[in-house]
Amino acid sequence: MGSLDADLETLLRKAMAERENILISGGTGTGKTTLLSALANLIPDEERIFVIEDTSEIQISKPDLVQLEARGPRPDLEPVTVRELVKAALRHRPDRIIVGEVRGAVAFDLLQALNTGHSGSLSTIHANSARHALRRFANCVLESDVDLPYAAIRGSIAESINLIVQIERREGKRLVTEAIAVEGFDFEKDDYDLRRVFPLSADSGGYRTSRPGSLPPRSRQDTSRKPVQRSGLENSA
Repeated sequence: MGSLDADLETLLRKAMAERENILISGGTGTGKTTLLSALANLIPDEERIFVIEDTSEIQISKPDLVQLEARGPRPDLEPVTVRELVKAALRHRPDRIIVGEVRGAVAFDLLQALNTGHSGSLSTIHANSARHALRRFANCVLESDVDLPYAAIRGSIAESINLIVQIERREGKRLVTEAIAVEGFDFEKDDYDLRRVFPLSADSGGYRTSRPGSLPPRSRQDTSRKPVQRSGLENSA
């Protein structure tokens, strides 16, 4: 439908194959869930996938798929939150965890999962840009009342999220307008180390990639990068 450039499609396929953690950001009705479903269907059939949502929307056809849906309060049943479902999923040997939307305190539980080896995860978040998505994610973690400095939370996010894909609705079309590789967090500058791997060029009126097929370093395999922040997040659980 023209939502994706061919080079960006290649990059996203590579990111899924290499088990990068991808966060899809955008406004309401931009197609975040549709893009997430398309990426999730690239997961190999032999992998065990857990999909966790408030309301079931993600469409995936895989042989080893477990779909969990939150439940509101009922007269005869206790409510079950997305946070509780994320914690429960970790006890069932998931190869991939997909959270329909990062909202509120569930961000902390997802961040814990990403920081403890559950790579190749997918989720969405409401945000106006890729950088805004990082701020939203950090603010959602704070809603869990976790006793960590804001910089430590942002450092843990940088350790966990590899790629942010921004999708927008323009003139009636859904377009992926930006892809940002998260390469780390600079504590001295108090800012993320970001690399734009797919910008929308206003001059040409179309897409271009700055480095076709380029992905961020595998930060989760680099044990020398800010281990204090990772252990701090885990110990706070």
